[in-house]
Amino acid sequence: MRRHRRCFLSCIAVVAGLVFAAATCAQTTAPEQYDYDIVIRGGRVLDGAGNPCIFADVAIKDGHFVRLGQVQGRGRTEIDAHGRWVSPGWIDMMDQSGIALPKNGLAENKLMEGVTSAIGGEGGTPVPAEQLRDFWAGLLNTGISLNFGSYFSETQARIAVLGYDARQPTPDELAKMKAILETAMQNGAMGMTTALIYPPSSYATTPELIEMAKVAAKYGGIYASHMRGEGKELVQSVDELIEIAEKGGLPGEVFHFKAAYSPGWGKLMQEAGQHIDAARSRGVDVAADLYVYTAGGTGLEATIPSWAHEGGNEALIQRLADPEIRARLKREIVTGSPGWWNIIEASGGWQNVILVNAQNPDNAKFQGRSIADIARELSKDPADTAFDFVAQAKTGRVLAIYHMMSEQDIVTALKFPWTSIGSDAGTALTPGGDDALGLAHPRSYGNFPRVIARYVRETHTLTLEDAIRKMTSWPATRMRIADRGLIREGMWADAVVFDYDKIQDRSTYEHPDVTPDGIDFVLVNGQVVIDHGKHTGARPGKVLYGPGFRK
Repeated sequence: MRRHRRCFLSCIAVVAGLVFAAATCAQTTAPEQYDYDIVIRGGRVLDGAGNPCIFADVAIKDGHFVRLGQVQGRGRTEIDAHGRWVSPGWIDMMDQSGIALPKNGLAENKLMEGVTSAIGGEGGTPVPAEQLRDFWAGLLNTGISLNFGSYFSETQARIAVLGYDARQPTPDELAKMKAILETAMQNGAMGMTTALIYPPSSYATTPELIEMAKVAAKYGGIYASHMRGEGKELVQSVDELIEIAEKGGLPGEVFHFKAAYSPGWGKLMQEAGQHIDAARSRGVDVAADLYVYTAGGTGLEATIPSWAHEGGNEALIQRLADPEIRARLKREIVTGSPGWWNIIEASGGWQNVILVNAQNPDNAKFQGRSIADIARELSKDPADTAFDFVAQAKTGRVLAIYHMMSEQDIVTALKFPWTSIGSDAGTALTPGGDDALGLAHPRSYGNFPRVIARYVRETHTLTLEDAIRKMTSWPATRMRIADRGLIREGMWADAVVFDYDKIQDRSTYEHPDVTPDGIDFVLVNGQVVIDHGKHTGARPGKVLYGPGFRK
């Protein structure tokens, strides 16, 4: 295996009389003969803080790292990591597993790509604020294989009080919304989210969000957002997030940082980053996460201007049945519509919008093709084709892939020191299947290995040390998770053992559900969950409660 340039020899652990095959996991039979639960032997250890590696053994006992260096004692389980790299477990800063984990706590696709902790909640928690404690208890009762925490969505509070009305709350209604968010924070939410391109979240004004953010701030929470626009209005959307964070008195996080507008490629991302740098310089705690693909994925209903969604999905379907309303919607796709991010414009046209889940057996034959191509076959306008697919859905949101970002901007975003890694993907309900949202996107299986394979090994965009920092200690620090993200004595023993030369994402847009290569072992809270790329069935995961949690 090729040595990393900045790696230096600190110590070599040799246990006399033991012979290990490369990257093997051996179990001793007599419990009285071991000193530790697990010892990882002789790997190139990256501590997660961005430091160069050391050659060392890592001893684990009672779920924690307890010794780093030359470990003389025996482990009940011995993992030979010679020729491998050992890092803290990888943290997914923008996960979508909340609805899936109660159904499949093994989270195979997540663990197989090295994710040991996941932060969900772009769309909120799967249950109302007052039921959060029961939700956490349910996860722990059935068992989960990774650690999981979640934000609570401002939109959850909004819907509970205002429904899908496109209006602002009265003072009394705002007080009720604040009380709901306060309950969520006390029950373990990590902060407040918005998804401002989607109605009814898009109906919320900046002043409303500032007032709600103050509640999350009271409990040490974070404000994270799928911003109001990610295309030509990217910089203005970043400025709004900065304002909410600054006036709300809490950290701000940009979800899936991107410049989704081809005329702005090479410019918008750099400018948005400069605005975040300026905010950080004056003391505003703002940062961002991203996935490393040039296509996004979301519902096809996002192609419909926001005003048409008022009142919920049934109202939307009724509007789509009205020829006059359809004509207006098609005009606004060209001219724009207040309060709506034009995702067709951001994608460069319908030819870059790919149907991946029609949610209707009659339309499944069109999956994998662009809306423009399908429309030509059907002799329809592309907008009518999209509207019809949305109206004909039977089992959930019609989902699409939107090709709208550039490699250049991914590189730019990765180089900002304050970015971390988030997949915007969730746990698959079955191994080898799509995530629980039904969105077939390679980020569900390959996002984290791709960071190393492409942006460290191939393009040298990042050093390995910094890539690991962005996936471990930085997100842990960002989320105020004080006992994870580093290989350090006393920390929870989440770890990944991987082969730098062989690690490779294998999922593609055509075949999005393929597991990666090169990840040998994954440990969560001191237990082996992935052994030679296979899930062991262990469920040692814990709930990551927010700082406002009251036992």
